[in-house]
Amino acid sequence: MSDQPMDLRPLFDGIFGKQRTVLYKRPDFERRNLDDMLKELAKIPLLQWDRYVFSREPLDGRISASQRQVYMQKAWDCGVEWADKSKIKYGNLSAEKLANALGMKVEYVSMPENTDRVLFAEFREPNHIRVYMDAINRVKDFLDSDSIKDIIGDTNIADILLLHELFHSIEEKHKKEIYTKIEKIRLWSIGFFHYDSCIVALSEIAAMAFAYRYSGIKFSPYLIDVILVYGYSQNEASGLYEEMIELFNRRLEEI
Repeated sequence: MSDQPMDLRPLFDGIFGKQRTVLYKRPDFERRNLDDMLKELAKIPLLQWDRYVFSREPLDGRISASQRQVYMQKAWDCGVEWADKSKIKYGNLSAEKLANALGMKVEYVSMPENTDRVLFAEFREPNHIRVYMDAINRVKDFLDSDSIKDIIGDTNIADILLLHELFHSIEEKHKKEIYTKIEKIRLWSIGFFHYDSCIVALSEIAAMAFAYRYSGIKFSPYLIDVILVYGYSQNEASGLYEEMIELFNRRLEEI
C-alpha cells in the first residue's frame, strides 16, 4: 500500500492492475471528452490490448512481442472457457447470484478502509469480494448520456468489476489446473536448478475475458479503465488514454 494521499498519487494503473504503483504525479495533458476517448479506444480489437496489459506486468522485459500475443490469446481463451463453464453449471445467473452460487461474500462499499489507495474492486481469500462504489458513483451522470450509451450501452460497471473478481476466486479454487496458474516463465536455470514464475498479467487478462464473456458486453472491458479514472480526473483519464493509444501504436510497429 502506498502512503500517498488520495489525490491521484499514485496514478491509477488500470482498473484492476494492482501490480505497480506510480509514485509521481502526471503532467498536464490535452483534456479530452470521455465519449471522444471511448470512441477511439473502441476501435482497438479485443485481443490487441496486449501491449497495454503487459506494460503493467513486472516481467514484461523478459517477454517478447510475439510471446505477448500468444499469452494474450491463451489467457483470453481461459477466461472465456470458465465463463462458459459457469453458465453451463449454474445457468444464466446475474453477477450477484453467481457470486452467491460460488459461496462468495460480496460487499459494496464507498471506499477502501485505507483511503490512501485507489481501488475499484478486490478479492480477498478465501471468499470475500469488495466493490468500491465511489469511482462508479462519480461517473453516473456521464454514463447516462446518449453518446456514452452508444458505445457501452446500459452496462452495469459494478457487475463487470464483480465478475472480474469472481474469476480470481475461481482461479484460486482451480489453481492446479487453470491456465493462468500453471503457465510459468523460467527466470533462471543453473544446471539442474531453475526458478519458474507465474505471470501476473495472465490472471488479469483472463479475468477481463471472463467478465466480458459472462456479461455479454460488446466493447473491450479495458475502456472501463478510462471511464472510472475520468470520474476522478479528466487530466488523468486523458493521460491514460494517450498511453493506451501509444502502446497500441507501438504494438503495430512490433508486428
